[in-house]
Amino acid sequence: MASLPLLPKPISPLFKTPPFSTSKPLVFLNFQTRLTSRSSDVSVNLKKKNNPWLDPFDSGEDPENEYGSLYVDGKQEEDPRLPDNPDNPYGFLKFPKGYTVELASLPLKIRGDVRRCCCVISGGVYENLLFFPTIQLIKDRYPGVQVDILTTDRGKQTYELNKNVRWANVYDPDDHWPEPAEYTDMIGILKGRYYDMILSTKLAGLGHAAFLFMTTARDRVSYIYPNVNSAGAGLMLSETFTAENTNLSELGYSMYDQMEDWLGRPFRSVPRTPVLPLRVSISRKLKEVVAEKYRNAGAATGKFIVIHGIESDSKASMQSKGDSDSLLSLFKWARIIKGIRGFKPVFVIPHEKERENVEEIVGDDTSIVFITTPGQLAALINDSAGVIATNTAAIQLANARDKPSIGLFSSEEKGKLFVPYAAEKSNCVIVASKTGKLADIDIGTVKNAMQIFEGSLALV
Repeated sequence: MASLPLLPKPISPLFKTPPFSTSKPLVFLNFQTRLTSRSSDVSVNLKKKNNPWLDPFDSGEDPENEYGSLYVDGKQEEDPRLPDNPDNPYGFLKFPKGYTVELASLPLKIRGDVRRCCCVISGGVYENLLFFPTIQLIKDRYPGVQVDILTTDRGKQTYELNKNVRWANVYDPDDHWPEPAEYTDMIGILKGRYYDMILSTKLAGLGHAAFLFMTTARDRVSYIYPNVNSAGAGLMLSETFTAENTNLSELGYSMYDQMEDWLGRPFRSVPRTPVLPLRVSISRKLKEVVAEKYRNAGAATGKFIVIHGIESDSKASMQSKGDSDSLLSLFKWARIIKGIRGFKPVFVIPHEKERENVEEIVGDDTSIVFITTPGQLAALINDSAGVIATNTAAIQLANARDKPSIGLFSSEEKGKLFVPYAAEKSNCVIVASKTGKLADIDIGTVKNAMQIFEGSLALV
């Protein structure tokens, strides 16, 4: 008769007191199953808010439970593993020889450590740029975490400004009918990276929730639709945030507040992690390329004002999906730049076909720079004396680099939503239209706001 297999060692050394009692046997059995099960459906460090009826015996963590010496409190430590194999271009060898990658320590699972995190970002340049503070929050909350990004082709360009991101892959989460080969290939790639957490800013229904579920990440966190389209999504997600409306971008600068509040939540001895303001880093190569561009256009470092937000049908305008009325006609810009004193206005065009229009309406001697990527736009703003822009990525980049800026908005409500910090900063002025249309903005008010550039003129 074959001998019975050896039972696993009990988990009681983790506790100072026995983890079970005769009064709550079912709670212990559920807890034991969670720790030993290979399924990634449930994590003990998360509260199942979505559908409490899925587990009627889950009453949350036992408040009388005490953790012993095997449990290390506080934030996770940096990854102690050896560096990647430099001869392997694909980064598959993430563990030293002789180690079993499938095994992780029990305290690590209870504490909810995150070694690899994937962020699925919906939208273009503007939406990805506003996600930068969330990425910094993840790095602060989980020391040593590796952050990867999955976003659109335009959104991927943003991450040349972020040193906290390891990989950025192109995949459009907003495509309702993706190619089957592309869909299954991306699931295979994400599943092979063994993510501990996957975050998504796309409003999830059952389809997108199934995509996140098939990545087999331990924690699957996403926004969901505020209507019937979210039906069934909670079954496949660990944590959900119900969006206030169907267009998350309309919430402006604070569009990711719910996710940031959950990520920065306090846990035992770890206090709440604060959300830092938007910051970008610019490489030396980007600065050199852009410097050559604006010098060829006749501008000098620190002696020009960036003009961004001319009316165009190009995707490189870097608008927000939450503000469609955010581009101004060249006739308005021609009147605005007449109020600039001591600096040279530099027009940023998103497409070469706009060059002829600028020269015809504004003047043949106008300085024009053709820029389509947020990295080059940030480098241009960094070398400028200030920015005058509509509600595009330029106004956010100017504040990220602490440059004097004037933001032109269609209404005061839009200005407060997208630039809520303007009242606290002395070098940021919001000029709003009184009619609700950007085309009706008062030119005289814009010219009066140009006094904020006088400090830059004194430095020059």
